[in-house]
Amino acid sequence: MRGPPFQQDDFSVSVLPQGQQDYAVLAILVRSYGHSSSQEERPLRIGALQEVYPGEQRVALTPDSARQLEKLGHACFVVAGAGAAAGISDDAYRAAGVTVVPDAAALFGEVDVVVKVRPPAEGEVKLFRKGQTLISFIYPAQSSELLEELKERGVTTIAMDMVPRISRAQKMDALSSMANIAGYRAVIEAGNNFGRFFTGQVTAAGKIPPAKVLVVGAGVAGLAAIGTSVSLGAITYAFDVRPEVAEQIESMGAEFVFLEFEEAQDGAATGGYAAPSSPEFRETQLAKFRELAPDMDIVITTALIPGRPAPVLWTKDMVEAMKPGSVIVDLAAERGGNCELTRADERVVTDNGVVIIGYTDFPSRMASQASMLYANNVRHFLSDLTPSKDGVIVHNMEDDVIRGATVTHDGAITFPPPPPKVQAIASVKKQEKPKELTPEERRAQEAEAFRKATRTQVGLLAIGTMLILLVGAYAPPSFMSHFVVFMLACFVGFQVIWNVSHSLHTPLMAVTNAVSGIIILGAVAQIGSSSWIVAILGTISVLIATINIVGGFLVTRRMLAMFQKS
Repeated sequence: MRGPPFQQDDFSVSVLPQGQQDYAVLAILVRSYGHSSSQEERPLRIGALQEVYPGEQRVALTPDSARQLEKLGHACFVVAGAGAAAGISDDAYRAAGVTVVPDAAALFGEVDVVVKVRPPAEGEVKLFRKGQTLISFIYPAQSSELLEELKERGVTTIAMDMVPRISRAQKMDALSSMANIAGYRAVIEAGNNFGRFFTGQVTAAGKIPPAKVLVVGAGVAGLAAIGTSVSLGAITYAFDVRPEVAEQIESMGAEFVFLEFEEAQDGAATGGYAAPSSPEFRETQLAKFRELAPDMDIVITTALIPGRPAPVLWTKDMVEAMKPGSVIVDLAAERGGNCELTRADERVVTDNGVVIIGYTDFPSRMASQASMLYANNVRHFLSDLTPSKDGVIVHNMEDDVIRGATVTHDGAITFPPPPPKVQAIASVKKQEKPKELTPEERRAQEAEAFRKATRTQVGLLAIGTMLILLVGAYAPPSFMSHFVVFMLACFVGFQVIWNVSHSLHTPLMAVTNAVSGIIILGAVAQIGSSSWIVAILGTISVLIATINIVGGFLVTRRMLAMFQKS
């Protein structure tokens, strides 16, 4: 690469002594070359728009995430006032090295990558130019017209809501980040509308029972709601169609609501989300909810299936069966709602006094926290898009995460993506239930086990007898008396140890120290024997028994230490 031609007028070389003129020429050439290369290798420019969706308070870039992006060699821009609703001033952005531009048009003219929270509005789409990249929530299954417009304008679009749920992509999973906030905020909103304590109390004025909370759906939002509800002291129940989450629910202190249904659901086939239920399963599910409805004070529904309307799980008759003052928080209100009476973005009070909250902006109600998490998700995605940290986007469509989230690229719509090579949840193989035996079959099985054990015992005794007879044919009578005792001890010891449960083997080692002590005493008595063979065997017996005793005491000490306070 060459810089612009050298002009002697750029620098008064003639006024310098002859020996310094060569150095001056070299300095001008370096300056010219550096200026030219910086023009072509300028950093990647990333800009955040101000959200125009009504009520949206989040922002896709924070001062902290901007500092991290600048460490990667990128330059950050933001529209003036973009972070005001999230409590971030323009001065805070400037202090982090972010360039603040006056409006969206100025931002589009400066940046290579535009980051947003909500899908771009029609006026914003028209400002894109060919080759720019958009990173935002898109909801491509419901936004076919938007995808067509972005494709026509040559925009590469990355939908943060399409990041596959695999381990490597967790740091970029914006849906989980926002769902976590929504689950937490749902409990706070429920408490704000509920007229009693969550936790039970016993006071001088009377006894207050704890609230009962049911969380329907144990995804990220559901687990966040469970954790918050349990921490506030409520008796918490939770239901999910995926049986593999039962342990997670119970580990958080909630009670899993089981259904008596033969066909098991498996969430692995749908990328970690709940799969659509069969009509039979749905009827069993609704019957269980009708049974629970009169006892529940708060119901939080979180059930969503990607690309589909929210399933109706809490029907009108269930609402009517609830106590006055009960609260339903429907986190699926934006997709129609899990409750039959939910109205999006409204707080409804039914005739029997049940409050139904259908807000669709739970993450935005915690704008500061939500902006921080979302901006970090975007930052991690940008880090994967620029692996060389040189400001050049490498859009690797062979990468599961990048391919899964990309919905338009190179003038084409790339949605829907192929399934990821790695499943979100390891598929659980169905285990066949053991066959119930009839009394006759059980008796026959026990008889066969007895016959098998008898054959084994008789065989061992026969082998032992043959061995004793063989040794007795050649050994002296004094040796045989000791040998018979030895064989019987081995046989009895084997039978005793073999039938002890494996979990008791370690304590049993400590108990056998007494037996080892007897062995040592007998062996020491034999060491002074006139026969060198007996002396050697006695010495070996002392050594082995000592190892057993020392090891037994060490193991026992470690076991006792487990039950002592440090």
